[in-house]
Amino acid sequence: MPAGDRARDHAVFVISVAAELAGVHPQTLRIYERKGLVDPARTGGGSRRYSEVDLDRLRRIQDLTNEGLNLAGVKRVLELEAELAEAQARLVEAQEEASAGRRGAAPPVPARPRAPLPGRRGLRSAQVPCDLSR
Repeated sequence: MPAGDRARDHAVFVISVAAELAGVHPQTLRIYERKGLVDPARTGGGSRRYSEVDLDRLRRIQDLTNEGLNLAGVKRVLELEAELAEAQARLVEAQEEASAGRRGAAPPVPARPRAPLPGRRGLRSAQVPCDLSR
């Protein structure tokens, strides 16, 4: 993980500062935690500490609730966004692996035309010989 990402994950903000930065009341943060929307780090003494990543999530929650979603809807949207981000990361990884595989692979062998089957010269695939004398 790059150093910048580690700094964003570092939980340094106490609840009152995090609430002010997110534009909500500290009690709202406690409710969000109880509902499973945010999971702040805890100190040895049990105090909550929020990171920049947590603040981004709190701002996203605020955006969604301002658009009219209830907290259950917000939770589902956040879950779906996380799933989408994971799927996109896997897709990028698979594309990179496929690209690397193509660079190291031998050139593709051109397809050879198929020879007609013996005894069926001149027949097309849709033509099937049959006995109509029955």
